[in-house]
Amino acid sequence: MERILRRKLRNGGFKGVTQSISRKMSAVRGSGNKSTEAALRLALVRAGISGWKVGVKGLPGRPDFFFAQSKLAVFVDGCFWHGCRRCGHFPRANKAFWRTKILRNRFRDRRVSTALKKSGVRVFRFWEHQLSTDMLRCIERIRAALRARP
Repeated sequence: MERILRRKLRNGGFKGVTQSISRKMSAVRGSGNKSTEAALRLALVRAGISGWKVGVKGLPGRPDFFFAQSKLAVFVDGCFWHGCRRCGHFPRANKAFWRTKILRNRFRDRRVSTALKKSGVRVFRFWEHQLSTDMLRCIERIRAALRARP
């Protein structure tokens, strides 16, 4: 990933990223975030929905939740990291880097969803803001998909 970003950036460098910013960004967890995956996990348990696994290997993109019986993959996308059009943004500092990174994340998300769909897996993607504003709708959507399993 870093090599691809370096090719896209002017002069091939990550100029403008201080050590403190780099440290903060590297501390952001890729899974198990309290505002996203953990919140959905708790809501699934409270709703009595079971049969899911977390971080299943062997599937494109490693879905956050996978319901094997129903062949349903659920991803929870952070608004910043996945470029939500409603509340995501490109930071002002080192804009070229962040724009490239976030657009590549969006591209990867589309590629992963397509690969899963081609293998017969239904894909749900929820934005971080959807979980915080309307968790009930997200849970009901999952519940309906599990009832209507293929």
